[in-house]
Amino acid sequence: MRQNDYRQLFLLDTPLMDVRAPVEFARGAFPAAENHPLLDDRQRELVGTEYKRSGQQAAIELGWKLATPEVRAQRLANWSDFVRQHPDGCLYCFRGGLRSRTAQQLLRAEGIHYPLVEGGYKAMRNFLLAELEQNCAQLPLVVIAGRTGSGKTELIRRAPRAVDLEGIARHRGSSFGRTGEAQPAQIDFENCVSIDMLKLAQKPGPVFIEDESRLIGRCALPPVLQEAMKLAPRVEVEKPLEARAQRIVRDYVNGALSRFTDSEEDAVQALGGELRESLARIQKRLGGLRYRQLDEQLQSANRELAQSGSGEGYTPVVMALLREYYDGMYDYQLQKREGEVLFRGSFNEVAEWLAER
Repeated sequence: MRQNDYRQLFLLDTPLMDVRAPVEFARGAFPAAENHPLLDDRQRELVGTEYKRSGQQAAIELGWKLATPEVRAQRLANWSDFVRQHPDGCLYCFRGGLRSRTAQQLLRAEGIHYPLVEGGYKAMRNFLLAELEQNCAQLPLVVIAGRTGSGKTELIRRAPRAVDLEGIARHRGSSFGRTGEAQPAQIDFENCVSIDMLKLAQKPGPVFIEDESRLIGRCALPPVLQEAMKLAPRVEVEKPLEARAQRIVRDYVNGALSRFTDSEEDAVQALGGELRESLARIQKRLGGLRYRQLDEQLQSANRELAQSGSGEGYTPVVMALLREYYDGMYDYQLQKREGEVLFRGSFNEVAEWLAER
């Protein structure tokens, strides 16, 4: 049994059993995939070395020697559990070749018939890259733009049809953007973006996407998406400086404290340390003197939060960072945008405009 309708696999979020080695899975996989390897990293290395030295048959023979009864029993137990939980799923290896066929054969010997994906990971990955390029060219993208703190991410999450880049990247996009979750591998990020766009392409209508720089934390926007966003029409959110600073304090300070409740140190102290680390990352852009001044203000705000529970002390620091760093960076990026402005207004006005789309 083979499966080669990649589009349906991704549209239906088909459960996928990835039998590649853990090191391969970590480099990149698909959101509906679980790693249940045929060979662990060390076994894969040994078999690969034997293949280069003595050819395929010798590598196969070594693979079967490494597959002791205990190893096979463990593999079969893992695979059988997956099949029971996901009877509508498929399995794959890198190219849909020896490893996936071996896993399929071992399952069949136990009376379990489970389809494999023809072409494996490589074919599915190439499909998603091609779809990403096509959808970037064809989908009616609309960029939601606005200076830092204007509420773009919240608007994206309210929009009827949107790609949440920051949600996929698990990062808010700025130097202070850590969310407490590990970011995905670059390939995982690209795969998720492509799958989201593939699903949205099944129905007509605008697709909203947040204006982002090239990097969201460590995740880089695919160049084809960067170019599409540059040319796309946009909606601009306008919000006064102080109101933007207050939103940032709400989200990045008050809303972030819960991330540190399991920390070995006090939550306020842990958050304060992370904020100072984030400020240090843009020290060169601020200049040594200005960085030290803002760091002192930040430490004062940390102490005030610890003593009184109030985050108001952060507002002047955030306002300074917006005025002296982030707003200038946004204005520079905006100059590179070529698309027309479809609508411009306050957060509430843009939210109403989106609701009518």
